[in-house]
Amino acid sequence: MENRKIRVGITHGDINGVGYEVILKTFSDPTMLELCTPVIYGSPKVAAYHRKAMEIPTNFSIVNTAEDAQDGRVNVVNCIEEELKVELSKPTPEAGKAALTALERALTDYRDGLFDVLVTAPINKHTIQSETFHFPGHTEYIEERVGDGQKALMILLKGDFRVALVTGHVPVRDIPGMLTKELIMEKMEIFHQSLKKDFGIDNPRIAVFSLNPHAGDNGLLGTEEQEIIIPAMKEMIAKGVQCFGPYPADGFMGSGNYTHFDGILAMYHDQGLAPFKALAMDEGVNFTAGLPIVRTSPAHGTAYDIAGKGIASEDSFRQAVYVAMDVFRNRAWEKEISARPLRKQYYEKRDDSDKLKLDSVEEE
Repeated sequence: MENRKIRVGITHGDINGVGYEVILKTFSDPTMLELCTPVIYGSPKVAAYHRKAMEIPTNFSIVNTAEDAQDGRVNVVNCIEEELKVELSKPTPEAGKAALTALERALTDYRDGLFDVLVTAPINKHTIQSETFHFPGHTEYIEERVGDGQKALMILLKGDFRVALVTGHVPVRDIPGMLTKELIMEKMEIFHQSLKKDFGIDNPRIAVFSLNPHAGDNGLLGTEEQEIIIPAMKEMIAKGVQCFGPYPADGFMGSGNYTHFDGILAMYHDQGLAPFKALAMDEGVNFTAGLPIVRTSPAHGTAYDIAGKGIASEDSFRQAVYVAMDVFRNRAWEKEISARPLRKQYYEKRDDSDKLKLDSVEEE
């Protein structure tokens, strides 16, 4: 595998939130520049404003394109020519437009191979809406722009604690109608493959949540478990996927059973993310699985309530950078070993002892 620094593309997110603060704090540690080369897509003037306002000792170099980025430096690609007005803690259309401009430039550069992984700072899902962005969040937009027809899966993780979602940013009233056996199987397959290829787990164990309280209580509180979830699980088990449940989310999390599994598949957003963020928000990471691009983000949002106060923790953003690099290396390693599989081995018995033979003839 090629030994070089990984180039990390970073979008600045909402300029009125904590995005620049956590980015600049992350790379105030010189050790980070020994691990990767950051390429920030945003506004050097806005970056300088945040740096001065919160007295963050992070120097950066301004570059016109990611091709000019240099190792050992924090590189900022100037994506926005016009002057931007920073209004800390306020959702503004100007901030939404700036967030989208940076994201579009980054995805164009990714297509051109100018960086390896993408880490996105938080956006405001309302102000970023436009004629070109009509999605409920980053995940869906990135899936359409650079997914190459593949389906995305949102995974929240901290260490070995991983939660994936069957449905994401959708109204709760729509969830039962969206759940199908085929959708659950699709998401579970993506989760299974991601645990293997992105996280290096040979035979992952996946816990599946029920939709209804008490897993439907034998139909008393709902029938989705018997009619949709369990049939989906049976088919996936027949395909060799280790999945267990469906478990009621409250008892499963309260008892600590989550520690015995490599991943948890939740039916909807808050069912999975509420317990995850209660346990792991400070260093939690949002990872978009299933797509060619490696994309992560911190588990928190714009955090308007503390924007500009200098107290935002960069731990989640730093972990997002680490996870992106780890997944990139795991995928590269998986590709390398798949390209050079072990030769077929077999035993040939000709006398009283078994002798190991190596087949040097390629199979047709």
